[in-house]
Amino acid sequence: MNNVQNEFEETLKRIQSQNGVNGVIVVNNNGDHITSTFDNRSSVRHSEMMMKLADNAKRFVRNLDPSNELTVLQMGSKRREVVLSPGKDFIMMVLREQNHKSIMGIIGAKSL
Repeated sequence: MNNVQNEFEETLKRIQSQNGVNGVIVVNNNGDHITSTFDNRSSVRHSEMMMKLADNAKRFVRNLDPSNELTVLQMGSKRREVVLSPGKDFIMMVLREQNHKSIMGIIGAKSL
């Protein structure tokens, strides 16, 4: 296992170990699953929405400032928090319960 892959696996383990994390999905830039803790049906459904949302958010950030790029998108409802974090070759989505400490400090750009 190379260093990047090892670092990737460690980051996933660290995120999944946090209280309230319901699941993690990682897809490549084509929308193909790299890994997911959800069942296949949920993974496909969440991934499709995640890709559309990430594309729109990236475009929105570029429209605001063409020299900028999206690093993290965090959304919350009364019950859930969703964090999308696009990397160079993939997009990671973390879904967690809203009543726990925010995942933002765990998923920071350094880990990607």
